[in-house]
Amino acid sequence: MACSFVANTEPLSYFCIQMKICLLTVGKTDIGWVREGLETYVSRLSHYVPFNVREIPELKNASSLSRTQIKEKEGELILDLLSPSDMVILLDEHGREYSSVEFAKHLGDLTQSGKNIVFVIGGAYGFSDAVYSRCNEKLSLSRMTFSHQMVRTIFAEQLYRAFTILKGQPYHHE
Repeated sequence: MACSFVANTEPLSYFCIQMKICLLTVGKTDIGWVREGLETYVSRLSHYVPFNVREIPELKNASSLSRTQIKEKEGELILDLLSPSDMVILLDEHGREYSSVEFAKHLGDLTQSGKNIVFVIGGAYGFSDAVYSRCNEKLSLSRMTFSHQMVRTIFAEQLYRAFTILKGQPYHHE
């Protein structure tokens, strides 16, 4: 399935023709209220784009591994789930920061690539060098640090907000 948005007559207003977006995470969303919030935005996003959350199970016996070994093993699991044609965007503290409107415009531009988009939230220690090498870009939600659980819901809300901006809907207020 190719990703593409077509602009209509309003500025920053696009409609989805066909694309897929995946949020790939390391570890399960096991905090109830975080999971409920994530489910809310997954449901809302379904009105705009085929969207799914894919959770990679936490490593077994991780306490016997070094941070580097954990990142390498998690990295292998992440890379195994990516297609060569995927546009891979890491949610990373060293990534580029956007305002919500800037992110919406960037998302609209990304969809012109003809690739499915996979946003990746790594584990507690970040990403392996191999995952950094595979990514197309890095995105930071804030200079602040959020738990890996909470960032799932925060990002899903920002993705939903971006689609409402692209569609010219009244969810976002300047």
